[in-house]
Amino acid sequence: MIAPIGVFPNVHVWATSNSVDSNAAKGARGAEMKGDEMEIAGTESLRKARSVLRDQFQLNDFRDGQAQVVTRLLEGKNVAAVFPTGGGKSLCYQLPSQMLEGTTVVVSPLIALMKDQCDALATRGIHAARLDSSLSDQEFRDSIRGIRDGSIRLLYVAPERFFNERFIATVGSLNVSLFAVDEAHCISQWGHNFRPDYLKLAELAKRLKADRVLALTATATPEVLDDIRNAFDIEPDDAICTPFHRPNLKIRSSIVSRSEQYPELKERLIGRPRGATLVYVSKQKTAEEIAERLCEDGIEATAYHAGMSAEDRADIQQQFLASVDGVIVATIAFGMGIDKSNIRYVYHFNPPQSIEAYAQEIGRAGRDGEASICELLLVPEDRVVLENFSFGDTPSRHGVGRLLEFLCGQPDEFFLSHYKLSFETDIRILVVRTLLTYLEIDGWLESTSPRYDTYKIYPKVTSKAILNNFDGERREFLAGLLGQLTKGRKYFYLNMAAACKALGQPRSRLVKAVEFMAAQNWIDVNVKDLVHGYRWLKRIDQPKVIADDCYERVMNRERSQVARIDEVFDIARATKCQANHLASHFGQPMDQDCGQCTYCIGDGPRQIPRTDQRVIGDAVKRAIEQVAREYPDHFTTARQRARFLCGLSSPKMVRSRLSRHASFGVCEQIPFEDVLKQV
Repeated sequence: MIAPIGVFPNVHVWATSNSVDSNAAKGARGAEMKGDEMEIAGTESLRKARSVLRDQFQLNDFRDGQAQVVTRLLEGKNVAAVFPTGGGKSLCYQLPSQMLEGTTVVVSPLIALMKDQCDALATRGIHAARLDSSLSDQEFRDSIRGIRDGSIRLLYVAPERFFNERFIATVGSLNVSLFAVDEAHCISQWGHNFRPDYLKLAELAKRLKADRVLALTATATPEVLDDIRNAFDIEPDDAICTPFHRPNLKIRSSIVSRSEQYPELKERLIGRPRGATLVYVSKQKTAEEIAERLCEDGIEATAYHAGMSAEDRADIQQQFLASVDGVIVATIAFGMGIDKSNIRYVYHFNPPQSIEAYAQEIGRAGRDGEASICELLLVPEDRVVLENFSFGDTPSRHGVGRLLEFLCGQPDEFFLSHYKLSFETDIRILVVRTLLTYLEIDGWLESTSPRYDTYKIYPKVTSKAILNNFDGERREFLAGLLGQLTKGRKYFYLNMAAACKALGQPRSRLVKAVEFMAAQNWIDVNVKDLVHGYRWLKRIDQPKVIADDCYERVMNRERSQVARIDEVFDIARATKCQANHLASHFGQPMDQDCGQCTYCIGDGPRQIPRTDQRVIGDAVKRAIEQVAREYPDHFTTARQRARFLCGLSSPKMVRSRLSRHASFGVCEQIPFEDVLKQV
């Protein structure tokens, strides 16, 4: 249950029925500030913030909700910001970063956002750094140097970096004044994009002794917001939600046949005034095919998807950002973190997988406040592809059982490779991580620091040159460490476990020493063989029962994903105001209908025709029998056969190159459940 308890102009502060208590640290920060004192402090914080806004960001005033978030952060509070896509979330941590002592760490899964924001801040004379997989060793070292000497106060970090002991060794001693988590809905099991690693970010904020936390998202339902608040100890008064509904977006939907789908899209592009346009599709192949057809029909369009090189994607993004009427045909890989204010049209050639994804994607239109059209061209048969995406992640009960058996055979503390466990159990790696997270949530396991078993070191100076910088015990320690290196063809190799044992030193000291030498540009470092640490909090005495429970949870997750598709199709039917439908989903029902969606202009409700069940033919049955005879270990269950026929790969299929087999995916246009029943 969620209800507004206080209102600023156009800003809601939310309270929830299962509110959390203040933690001791926050209580200590705010204990002396009561009544008028709090109001005076807030006014002074706002005055200073407005000054920074004008002087450093060249902006005249805050957008809705920004001032409430910023002032709370400056007062030392943990805050949640739920702003719609394009609502100005990034300023909520960028501005405080220039006012707070110490480092602001921003966790974001969006590499494009990090790069674009760092570049944009640089034009304003604000130094920011990013640490992600695209950086060279030299760029990494330069960033770390700037953070340590204080010239860089804003650091963007990809989530996976926090599971890198090199990174932890580097930032563990930082004074983290603000820990900001973008896409915070990923922390919730009820969210549309649950990422198990996000559950560990709350604990990480405590390990880094962050003074305050900011959780940001554009797509939090009331249940998801509850999870975010509980994870990060955010008080009800400090959850700031701006209105979801944006009156300048005209939401439309049409139900079309497959043969009508492309002609309808072409008609829209030709028949409406030109403007920057996004066309969303489900598959990389579709993006290329539609872009090519549009070009042949005289509409200049460019495909964009994750299968392209990073350089090509960056070039396409820059061209689109600079264009007034460019057309991009893209998968969901496009748009996250791309700040273009004048997108006039967003068309969904294929439907999104959830209401939340739909809200994010249409939210990229009309950020300049001008009228924009967002239209869904729904082909009922597209439901098959969406459902099959959901079914693709669900493992077999046998695989879940194997995972539990493997874990139960481990000692009280152990390390394991998620990738190896994924292959051994034939469970996709994200699902492996999810299952391990379930065991942590239920109190069976506790994760410890991950580590790399092997360090590859390329010396840029001699050992003598390194040791000449030290004396006494430190020189002796480093001499012993360098003595543990073994020569390879190009690199020297350091086995961390063996070196720790030989030197009688804690691993953390060895890692810090290696990172220090890298920071001095004496060595280059590469790592491999990532393993994750765990310890048993209590032993599982009935692994089959727990395996059944875990399997039921992933099946519930599958059913939940399919139900999300139902919600998208329900929006498309336009049985009521579509804008109000969306706003209500996110806990903000509108007082009156929008007056401009498909329903409101009298074109709804629309009917979605039922699709007939298709039968797989004898040729398909013979093909799967033949493949099963060739690879008997891969097809012990009906679900494995159905996955193969529907083109849903698994780790073992990929390793055995079965995903390249001529019969792989021959039933991809048939619902998975229908194929499963027939095999």
